[in-house]
Amino acid sequence: MKFYYVYVLRSLAKDFIYIGYSENLVVRFNAHNSRKVTSTKQYAPLTLIHYEAYRNMKDAKRREKYLKSSKGKTTLVTMLREFFSGNF
Repeated sequence: MKFYYVYVLRSLAKDFIYIGYSENLVVRFNAHNSRKVTSTKQYAPLTLIHYEAYRNMKDAKRREKYLKSSKGKTTLVTMLREFFSGNF
């Protein structure tokens, strides 16, 4: 069974959140932390704080695009309210 993932990473070094999409979450997460991803290499190390799995690629990419929008970021903060408030 194939899944497509939308994920949220948080930098442990700086105040930075990254939202991405991947067909292989483990490989992609390791690439981020190995500084092989240009957009996040200056923010490593990163930790995975949220992910969602989808059976359809278009659904996953649509969700990624939404979470990167202003309204989507607000939704993400609401979904992860306890995490962002430091009560995790």
